[in-house]
Amino acid sequence: MSIIHNLKYIHSAHYIKDLPEDDGFEIAFAGRSNAGKSSAINALANHNRLAYVSKQPGRTQLINFFQMNHVNNYKVVDLPGYGYAKVNIDMKKHWDEVLPYYLQNRKALIGLIIVMDIRHALTKLDEQMIDWFIPTNKPIHILLTKSDKLSRNQANKEIQEFQRRIEGCQFEAEITFQTFSSLKKSGLEDVEEIFNAWLPSGS
Repeated sequence: MSIIHNLKYIHSAHYIKDLPEDDGFEIAFAGRSNAGKSSAINALANHNRLAYVSKQPGRTQLINFFQMNHVNNYKVVDLPGYGYAKVNIDMKKHWDEVLPYYLQNRKALIGLIIVMDIRHALTKLDEQMIDWFIPTNKPIHILLTKSDKLSRNQANKEIQEFQRRIEGCQFEAEITFQTFSSLKKSGLEDVEEIFNAWLPSGS
């Protein structure tokens, strides 16, 4: 059984003081609102309603912690979606403080998975998320989601364009990427390989 299956919700945090004890190993998911982050987590966990899925973006407004496959010190962390236009200024300022703090100071965090809609990948906000995390020298893996909405030729063009743009940014970080479809359950094995590579002793 995949270590990502059977995720169990254990904690939510709104403020820095609400974060659980900084121990064990955490892999965090980040992404623009409506990029498919919650759907990706649900697909990976083989669960329909673990992470809230909605057509209305901006519904994830907490840092949510999930225990991996009953292993106490392995956790998946679902970060608030960013880039939702209707979030008020105070909330945006709040997460502009809490998210970089979590990404840069959390010792348990061993890697970041950023979820991007393949049709709208690597926006300025995605770049900001990468820039926040780069100082940690920890790996970043990007899921180009909703690939099922494109033909193979269209997807290949978007992948080539994404690779060109990310190389142009010259990020000083270990960044890998792949296509992913929650609907067709494609790309699950590749993400599992990332988890096994990042977690101690290959899990």
